[in-house]
Amino acid sequence: MIKRKIVEINEELCNGCGLCIPACHEGAIQLIDGKARVIDDKFCDGLGDCLSECPQGAIKIVEREAAEYDQEAVEKRLALLAQTKDHAAHGGCPGSRMMVFEQKEADANQQLTAVNGGDLQIKIKSQLTHWPVQLMLVPEQAPYFNGKELLITADCVPFTYPDYHLDLLRNKSVVVGCPKLDDLEYYIERLTAIFSANDLTGLTVAFMEVPCCSGIVKAVETALARSGKDIPLQRVKIGIKGNKENIDNPEA
Repeated sequence: MIKRKIVEINEELCNGCGLCIPACHEGAIQLIDGKARVIDDKFCDGLGDCLSECPQGAIKIVEREAAEYDQEAVEKRLALLAQTKDHAAHGGCPGSRMMVFEQKEADANQQLTAVNGGDLQIKIKSQLTHWPVQLMLVPEQAPYFNGKELLITADCVPFTYPDYHLDLLRNKSVVVGCPKLDDLEYYIERLTAIFSANDLTGLTVAFMEVPCCSGIVKAVETALARSGKDIPLQRVKIGIKGNKENIDNPEA
């Protein structure tokens, strides 16, 4: 045992998202009982590449007595992990694994139907093409971003705007977040990385008319400036009663 720098994870702060797992190039971190843990000190080099990926601030570097870093043991572990070609399969959160959906023609059940009470019910197919969608969980670079327009959505918008899927989401990738409840600076960092790393054809930010929701517009504008990219931006405001206002193109 020697005294050296090593990663320490606060289990009370950890929410089990698993984002730190692929960030650890030594395979030292695993989800155990819903919490990220360093499975063996000898796998951790103490450099802390995982720190910036943790949305909860649950990871830090400490100096304490620990087993020496063992490069040979790390190589054996990485070889084992490589057999699955996916670190997440060894403890990552299943709900945050990247998936891309193939859009198909609507099936026979997706049709126009009348219901009692004078209302009209329309069944449409989902326009979602990928998973995850939460801004804190999406990878910074992904195949579903390239060559697509990105919709950045305040998370109340899909509940409020009835035409969300066909009018806003269709033919776009999407990320979702709440500027009031989450860390806005972290959003800016994530969006800057996404804008910089991918070939996006356009940006649409959909936000609620309530004052606190303007923060997501600020995050997008700041991230776009920091990225240095020239990506067309549309801002769409949704009223609390479901009305839509296109700020940059009022006639749309």
